[in-house]
Amino acid sequence: MRNILIIGGSKGIGSAVLLQQLETNRVYNISRSAPELTHPNLTHFGLDVLQDVLPDLDEIDSLVYCPGSITLKPISNLSVDDFRKDFEINVIGAVKAIQKYLPVLKKGDEPSIVLFSTVAVKLGMPFHASIATAKAGVEGLTKSLGAELASVVRVNAIAPTITDTSLSASILRNDRMKENMVDRHPMKSYLKPDEVANMVDFLISEKANSISGQIFEMDYGLVTFKI
Repeated sequence: MRNILIIGGSKGIGSAVLLQQLETNRVYNISRSAPELTHPNLTHFGLDVLQDVLPDLDEIDSLVYCPGSITLKPISNLSVDDFRKDFEINVIGAVKAIQKYLPVLKKGDEPSIVLFSTVAVKLGMPFHASIATAKAGVEGLTKSLGAELASVVRVNAIAPTITDTSLSASILRNDRMKENMVDRHPMKSYLKPDEVANMVDFLISEKANSISGQIFEMDYGLVTFKI
């Protein structure tokens, strides 16, 4: 049984990761709200990763940082605080968690870190200036840390297209918008949280021991294909 630390495991993709990892591993979750379940393998810490002191943990084999945001506005409507908030949630929170737990991670079993970017970093999309800028920081962090920790801890990131979670509820708020989103993707679908959880499970497993510093686009062909 391995020890998996999830930041933001109460909702969306984080919740799917948590549920999957509980099947075989000991899971520590840090989030403001508690997961909607109890389990003998789950320890929850209710706190804000940006504001609160992170708890001490003795054993961690993998760190998965899931908090994110979707701030979609024209550049003229974005404030400096919008940019700052997105950067703090997506980058500063991850840095804080990594700095806190890296000494423990280094002692772990095949230790690894998984972060989250977005397809909007590589595919220019209107109204995504703030979130794409923040997630570009996540990708830079992934590659830089991957190099710095190459002999000790693997670091990778997943860049999903839109995923059916509460975070994207306003974008997928009715059947017509869901159909439009399906049509927009060359492979005629968009992501479900379990699909992303499967990629996380692979990246923190020994099957991915040769992989670090990589950004994995889960995009149903949106970035790569023009059909």
